[in-house]
Amino acid sequence: MARSMWRGAIQFGLVTIPVRLYLATESKGISFNMLHAKDLSRIQMKTYCPLEDEVISRGDTVKGFEYAPGQYVVVTDEDLASVPLKTVRAIEIELFTAANPDNAAVRFVKGAYYLEPDPIGRKAFYLLREVLAEKQLTAICKVVIKDREVLGAIDPFSTTMLLTTLHWPDEIRSVAELDLPDQLPQAKPAEKAMAEQLIGAMTAEFDPAAYRDDYREALLKLIEDKVAGQETIEPVVPQPATSIVDLMAALEASVKAAVEARGTTAPTSVEEHVKARDTARDTARSKASARATTKADAEAEAPPARRRKSA
Repeated sequence: MARSMWRGAIQFGLVTIPVRLYLATESKGISFNMLHAKDLSRIQMKTYCPLEDEVISRGDTVKGFEYAPGQYVVVTDEDLASVPLKTVRAIEIELFTAANPDNAAVRFVKGAYYLEPDPIGRKAFYLLREVLAEKQLTAICKVVIKDREVLGAIDPFSTTMLLTTLHWPDEIRSVAELDLPDQLPQAKPAEKAMAEQLIGAMTAEFDPAAYRDDYREALLKLIEDKVAGQETIEPVVPQPATSIVDLMAALEASVKAAVEARGTTAPTSVEEHVKARDTARDTARSKASARATTKADAEAEAPPARRRKSA
């Protein structure tokens, strides 16, 4: 059974909902041990005290904050637990906002946690979940996790709710640090049309189950081969980067490949796309002109309306 890593309560207004937090994700990456290259013995990382010139145990260490060069103040677990903030043991909801806000800050996610209500708080928990789902809202909150207060968002997820922790605004770097052009490059209408066609051919419902960590699987295969004494590694030839000159050719080839993969039919060149677009436009204009001519002829052939005699 999963172990909770935090226990407290969701609080908004005068409502308190006892809950527990569980990590919603786990790392599946491959880890390596550090070895001595000479004899392949495993390296040991030891805690060393330079003042006494000896190795000490983890139990002999304490947390210290450097308030001046070389000057530290010790902070104990009891000190951390006594910090006068409600968010130490409470998920304080600050406000409710649209579930898909334009604010880009909610895209900078740190971690994800499942929320599990205590039996006594289930009714209020699922009432909050129902309202958030029906109104398409997200609850913005603050909570202390692992000695740090974090900004978070609570959303309905499956049969529970998900708390995602976010970066504080001052932790998000400005795009001004990037070498970006002052004026955006303008694409030609044909290039834009072909790009739209490529994106349309590649648009589908997202199914997470259809994806896997190919790099991890390839790395495991490499390790298995080395354990078996095999060195049959075929390097992947990188695809050449698309140059500005080859942009249209790359778009055309990409559209053709995407269309063939999806089993659909669509123009596979800019010329065909433009021709199809112009043909459709001319057909629509011809139909509109024909309707206008028919209406004008009908009005011309209609007998004049009789005028009523005045008394």
